[in-house]
Amino acid sequence: MQNKDAEELLNKYRAGKATEEEINWLLSWVLNFETERQTDFTGDDLQAVKEEMWLHLLAKGKNPHQIKLWPRIAAAASILLFLSIGSYFLFHKHLTQQIAQNQHQDIAPGSNRATLTLSNGQKIILSKGLSGKLAQQGNALVQVNSGNAISYTVFADKSNLDTKIQYNTLSTASGEQSPYPLVLADGTKIWLNAESSITFPTSFTGKERIVKVTGEAYFEVVHNAAQPFKVIAKGETIQDIGTHFNINAYNDEPSINTTLLEGSVKVSTGFQNVTLVPGQQSLLLTKNNKISIKGADIEDVTAWKDGYFAYKKADINTVMRQFARWYNVDVTYEGAIPATMITGKVHRNVSASQALKILAYLDIHYRISGKKIIITT
Repeated sequence: MQNKDAEELLNKYRAGKATEEEINWLLSWVLNFETERQTDFTGDDLQAVKEEMWLHLLAKGKNPHQIKLWPRIAAAASILLFLSIGSYFLFHKHLTQQIAQNQHQDIAPGSNRATLTLSNGQKIILSKGLSGKLAQQGNALVQVNSGNAISYTVFADKSNLDTKIQYNTLSTASGEQSPYPLVLADGTKIWLNAESSITFPTSFTGKERIVKVTGEAYFEVVHNAAQPFKVIAKGETIQDIGTHFNINAYNDEPSINTTLLEGSVKVSTGFQNVTLVPGQQSLLLTKNNKISIKGADIEDVTAWKDGYFAYKKADINTVMRQFARWYNVDVTYEGAIPATMITGKVHRNVSASQALKILAYLDIHYRISGKKIIITT
């Protein structure tokens, strides 16, 4: 496509007179420009066109992978924003002045690290690369198994073993996430987010299987109707009925959220019981101890487990609480707290300054000072 043709098509597009075929031609030209290098547009003009056309492409529900992407756009796809107005932005090499000013005071992302505390108080630091036996707890062998998980395996022959029930705790600090899923003696698998813990028996011998959780954890429970699995979190009890679910019970969150992906769970307090079906989320408000139910965005809820931050119309307090836990920082506000609703998706393996681009592109101002992120107006 020649420059004159491109300019004419662009004018038709902006006037709302371009046909679908002409829009597709223009999209292809804009997204492939970097390899053609044939244009009279200025750099700023072309950048505006690229973003404008990219927004149109995704707003129309088209698959961007069906068009050969402009190489620098493809390279920047590790950070993708879906803004609350319903449009997509891809970050590129151009940085706002605010972002540039914060580059020299950056904060590294959290790490894959956790602590396993045994029944005798011994602590084992868990990091990537471990294998084999870690400890023996009563009648259970604790090891990093071939499936790259911390597993508890009960010995078949218990004649020479201490069969007294023992309790272990797996925990993560702020800025940590468990490098391995935890596999309990019954086969139940658990993932831990930052600043979280789970306390559990090394084997299950009673009528119930009970564990206690703080922070956030994702469960894939092995169902056993004869021995119900229960999770206790800040006074709330979640009972599995063959289930995959996520629990968010941080002390600084306004509610305890239980989100069901598969199966069924019963959520109860001393005053109320509700049963969830897949796709639902219960919210126990700490201010009135009442449970409500709403539909959940499963991708947002479990994004942490898959290595992302993901939001749909989240307020800045919600976003910054997650950032604070992962980057191990304090967050403060100077002036009024911005009312902008944030929708976006960002990798958790990037530095704080990169993750905070989600704010910069929404014109929310901030600065980094040591281990503190300050939101300003």
